[in-house]
This record gives sequence, C-alpha cells and structure tokens, in this order.
Amino acid sequence: MRFALGLKHSTLRHVRPVRSVRKWHNSPQVPLRLFAFLLAVIASSSGSAQDTPDYYRQNCMNCHTVGGGRLTGPDLKDVGKRREAEWLINFLQNPKTVVDSGDGYAVKMVEESRGVVMPIAPGMTRYRAEQILKMLEAESALEKSQFEGVKISSKPFTDQDRQAGHELFVGARALKNGGAACISCHGMHDISALGGGRLGPDLTRVYERLKGRKALSAWLMAPATETMQPIFKNHPLEADEIHVLAAYFESGAANSEAEPSVSRIAFLLIGLAISAAVIFGFDLIWKGRLHSVRRALVEASSQRSKQ
Repeated sequence: MRFALGLKHSTLRHVRPVRSVRKWHNSPQVPLRLFAFLLAVIASSSGSAQDTPDYYRQNCMNCHTVGGGRLTGPDLKDVGKRREAEWLINFLQNPKTVVDSGDGYAVKMVEESRGVVMPIAPGMTRYRAEQILKMLEAESALEKSQFEGVKISSKPFTDQDRQAGHELFVGARALKNGGAACISCHGMHDISALGGGRLGPDLTRVYERLKGRKALSAWLMAPATETMQPIFKNHPLEADEIHVLAAYFESGAANSEAEPSVSRIAFLLIGLAISAAVIFGFDLIWKGRLHSVRRALVEASSQRSKQ
C-alpha cells in the first residue's frame, strides 16, 4: 500500500511539469514569440551588414582608398584578386601576427608603408572582416567608389594658404560643414599657453609624425580617433580646408618647436594664482559672517560662572 501510494505520488510529481510544458507549447503566444525572436535575429544581421560602410569610413578610410591611390596603406580596389579571402580575413583580424609569422606579402606591405604595421581595428571579428571584403568587392566593380576619397591637391603651398589654415585652426574662419575649430582640443607653436586646448595632442609636429602631406590630408579627411569621429562624422572637412590646414601644419613643423613645457608650467601657475585669488576674495566678502555659535555660548557660560 505504501509502495502504491508512493508510486502514485511520484507519478503525479513527474506528470505536472509535462502538463505545464504541453500547456505552454499549445499556447497561441508561442508562435508569436518565435516570430519576434527570428525577426530580431534577422534585423541584427541586416543592421551589421548595413553599418559596414560607416565602419570602413571611420576606421579604414584614413589609410586606404578604393580606387583613389595609395595613402599610408595600399589602395584596396580589387584586393580580393591579390590574395585569397582566408588570408585577408586572418590579416584583418590580427595584422601583426601575420607580419610576425614572416609572411612575405605582409612584410612587403609593411616596407611599402614605411614600417607602419596596420593596427587591429576596433570591434574587428571574422564576420566583420567577411562583410568588409564583400563590400570591397562590390565597390571595386563600380566605376567610382564612394571610398575613392578626396582628391589631394599637389599644388605648392602659399603664404595665403598658411594664413587661411591658421584662421581655420583658431576658429577665426568657420568650417563650412559646421565642425569644431582645432583650437578647441589642440595647441600649436604660435598659440599662447592660454589659447590651445589640452584634450588632444599638440599638432606642431603632426606633419612629420604622419609622414607628410598625403597621409596628413587622408587623416583630416576621415579622423579615426574616438574623440574626433563623432565630431566630424557628420561635419567633414572640405578639400580646400584640408589643403590650407595641411599648409599650416607643414609650416609649423618646418619653422617651430612643439609647445615647450615652460608654457604648460605657466598655464598651471596661472591657474593656481587665479584659484588662490578667488578663495581670498570669498574670504574678504564673508569676513564679517557669523562664526561658531558654540564658541559664543561657551564664552558666555564661562563668564557667568566666574561671576
């Protein structure tokens, strides 16, 4: 009898979950939930494919064009015809590993890029690399790719160009597409200690750091830093603005030293002096304010006790 009762009780315990599963399975909400899940997956995949051009524009275009010629890195038009897809995917995921392995083609690319090894692009995955290669194949088939880039002028810089570049840098002349002036975040050799920003590096030697006019112009065309991307993504520089800024930076590298540490120390000392003056001013304003209440009560009580 105990065995029968125990068996019955055990059977009931095991049947209840099955009934609940069947009830859930037969619920009309299940197809809707599955449909919503599949729709979310499809939307996520299509979204990833759609943002590939933006990803390339933000992370690759400052070094690579598609049909516009070599910049810091090679032109990627018909890159799929130069190497097999698997090699390109591995290289995009970790360029340094491929270079360090002694791969002849990768080593040759580094030599042609003046020793610059391509960094790993942020968020790079195998799927992302595959999407980029598909996009490059499609762009290479076009007569003119959207990633051909701005044609970089080769005409000599003039004094007017340098002056115009200086005016754009300090904000005396507004950028055509509404971008922020360089001085908001950067300093230059001819900017006073209180003039240039400190968020970004000093740009006096940027012409040398980026190895000349072409690479610098490409960088200005599509700045790739985390700070500059959101600022200039929807406010790109025009070709004539890039030309005069390059002229200004070229003159800075040729004629001046980078911002000396003395000016930074002066900036710090000026800040400390202003802070001290403000504190002293507040002290003068509230000099006659009510001081400690407890002190006055204690003194009054002491005088009464003495009496």
